[in-house]
Amino acid sequence: MTNLKQTPLHALHLSLGAKMVPFAGYDMPVQYPLGVKKEHEHTRQQCGLFDVSHMGQIVVSGDNVSEALESLIPADLVGLGKGEQRYGLLTSTDGCIIDDLMVVNAGDHFYLVINAACKQQDIAHLRTNLGATHQIDVLDRGLLALQGPQARDVMQRLCPQACELTFMQHGRFTIGEQEVWISRSGYTGEDGFEISVAADACQALAEQLLAEPEVEAIGLGARDSLRLEAGLCLYGHDMDLTTTPVEAGLIWAIAKPRRRGGERPAGFPGADIILHQVQAKDHTRKRVGLVADGRAPVREGAALVDSEGNQIGEVTSGGFGPSVGKPIAMGYVGREWEALGTTVYALVRGKQLPMVVTATPFVKPGYYRG
Repeated sequence: MTNLKQTPLHALHLSLGAKMVPFAGYDMPVQYPLGVKKEHEHTRQQCGLFDVSHMGQIVVSGDNVSEALESLIPADLVGLGKGEQRYGLLTSTDGCIIDDLMVVNAGDHFYLVINAACKQQDIAHLRTNLGATHQIDVLDRGLLALQGPQARDVMQRLCPQACELTFMQHGRFTIGEQEVWISRSGYTGEDGFEISVAADACQALAEQLLAEPEVEAIGLGARDSLRLEAGLCLYGHDMDLTTTPVEAGLIWAIAKPRRRGGERPAGFPGADIILHQVQAKDHTRKRVGLVADGRAPVREGAALVDSEGNQIGEVTSGGFGPSVGKPIAMGYVGREWEALGTTVYALVRGKQLPMVVTATPFVKPGYYRG
């Protein structure tokens, strides 16, 4: 594939022996010589460093910016304090999910992190709906994710003030002479930090982090198995423009003040459809977690059937969970199959492999809440 974009760490990935693959229009490291399984285990046990500079970073500023963003996102952004971060959804007029994103109240502006594959459409969506009244700046910055139970130990040596943050808090700090924006969050289910840094300073910071004894470079392969074990959705797989937040099991992202009877109900695209599903619970399918007894992994796209072979759903993410020790998956099933403990069957190479509907996350989260 030609004309792939490169992150500020591209040369570093090559020097570390990364296997590079196309991802969301970028040339990205899928794994390093350590290998996907060991990278996964190292992140769970110590600390991994991920290049997530392909993600979009946006600043939205102007008068009443929280109210403006609430016209597009069904989160409680008016109630979001300075230095706080919240998970949000951009919704469509037919009640489906355009993208999921992180939203930070940075005081005089809001800072958004959006998915790489949705970057251009999200920016266009924001400019079309808010551009006449608010300034929307697309940033050229690197983004690193330091994840794992020893992430705090590493950060304590480089930026001890950032260790005072708790899960989903954000602050502006310096490491050496370099200003960094740090959120205590991540995509692995572990404690950790996401660090935004000027693009021309990104490689130096990454090398500084990799020089710490606990830290290994981690690629997209392990990032995917880690987020799957954490029960976290991947846009374009576990949710998309055909999926409502309620079907995706993301009712919690529809803030109570934005629901019927709340302080600021509705006011976002697709609100009538979404809030009806929240209240009536009459949606026909639901995202569930699945665990297999055998060793054969079940991949995205595998049909889910009942004992008689009738299709009842589909796997949207799947693979072997190194920390679980079994194949795990997420997918959608009809509502009559969503109860925990229900056995369904995944079609893999013509065989029906039993899988049990299981609560997510598949591993206990390690988020630091103070």
